[in-house]
Amino acid sequence: MNIELVEELCTLHTSLLVEDVQRIKEIVVNLPLIADLNRANVFVDCPTKEGKHAIVVAEAAPTTVESVYKKSVAGKFVYEAFEPAVFFSLRTGKPMFLNRALTQEGKTVDQSVVPIHGAGNLVIGTLIMEKDISDQLQHQQKMEALSETTKALSEIVIGFTENRPIIPEVIEDSLFFIDRDSKILYYNPAARNLLQEIGEEESKIGKLLVPFFPSIEDILEDPEDLIVEEVMMLNKVFQVKKIRLGSLDQSIGTFLFFKNITELREKERELIVKSVAIREIHHRVKNNLQTIASLLRLQMRRGLPEESKVHFVESLNRITSIASVYEIILSNSSVDDVDIYSLIEKIGSTLVFEAEHENKKISIAYSGPKHLHIKTNKAVSAALVINELIQNCVKHAFNQRNTGKINVVFEQKDNEIEIQVIDNGEGYAPNAKPSLGLDIVSMMIEHDLSGHFSINRAETGTIATVRFPIDSEVVLA
Repeated sequence: MNIELVEELCTLHTSLLVEDVQRIKEIVVNLPLIADLNRANVFVDCPTKEGKHAIVVAEAAPTTVESVYKKSVAGKFVYEAFEPAVFFSLRTGKPMFLNRALTQEGKTVDQSVVPIHGAGNLVIGTLIMEKDISDQLQHQQKMEALSETTKALSEIVIGFTENRPIIPEVIEDSLFFIDRDSKILYYNPAARNLLQEIGEEESKIGKLLVPFFPSIEDILEDPEDLIVEEVMMLNKVFQVKKIRLGSLDQSIGTFLFFKNITELREKERELIVKSVAIREIHHRVKNNLQTIASLLRLQMRRGLPEESKVHFVESLNRITSIASVYEIILSNSSVDDVDIYSLIEKIGSTLVFEAEHENKKISIAYSGPKHLHIKTNKAVSAALVINELIQNCVKHAFNQRNTGKINVVFEQKDNEIEIQVIDNGEGYAPNAKPSLGLDIVSMMIEHDLSGHFSINRAETGTIATVRFPIDSEVVLA
């Protein structure tokens, strides 16, 4: 059993805590023994980060009988449409025993699913056992016999072979099974509730389905065997899945699944509205900052005392640095994330360009991963820090000459982001009077970013280093 693969899959595709991954690994160690003892294939599935799917993180085949699977499924994604029992157990924390299921290789198996609980008694995965029952099914009627009588159909669909349903009646979707004439042959409890919602109390076995739900008529008439569409019914949004058994000319029945996704679509709509509102706020903040910057520039053009000019320039740079955050946000699809590389590059290039007006030729280079993002609220503080450090180089590092070089290096180290601003100038003097810029850096790093700041003299020049922790607000795209 490859324990390293288990940890790699959990780390890459799930949001499990370290202790939860350890719990999974403890169970995985015993999978071969469980497989041999039960003469069945066993698996461990864990929910993925986005929560929509699951992934097989471990498997074991029995040595006491032939394996159900010819190929390994470790690392494969699991979808709810094909593994409803797994997702039922993940959501509810309840086990499901001896549920009839179809494997990815087309074999019919008895499937049992047991939830795995981790920290805080939360469900962190499922232990699944699948036993080949192909021999038991050889004596049963083939699917073509389903169309002969409603009774024969119900025995297969409702599945009273050893009192275990092929299609679990605990399934949350409304399920109908209809014949080639679109007459109802079977519906589950969820479908019964849906019929009662439109005022149909009595049994509808043998009745046409379309009169109850006219909006699905086009789906039923479509020649495709497999269709997934969204329709409006009962003033709600439903996802309708159609699965036809057999060909169009020789259909032996059709499954129809109705899933109410009204709440999901409403939340998506609210999210879109909220995103638009946030983007508009960012746009107005950017415009207001640019207006303030324009007023400062106008005042500078009208004339300033020489001793005041430097303070205006510094304030102007700070305002434009903050404005850069919102400008980058508005240029991206996300309203919450700012790419650090783009932010540093924009601020640095602006400051170096302004230095050219003072007859200084300063070059600046950037080194670090692109697509390292930080949330907006921290990006504003980071922008001010970066502005002060680069501005400090431009202003103080090259007083005795007109040329210089600045390197900005940033990277992710363990659980922190580290940014270094390195120049080849005169070198930092520890005994020098602290500047307002460095005071701003220290305050921002300590209070807003919960990080650390240091500045040291190098062999040639100065190295300023800031580090702040990676938490839930920093993401790698």
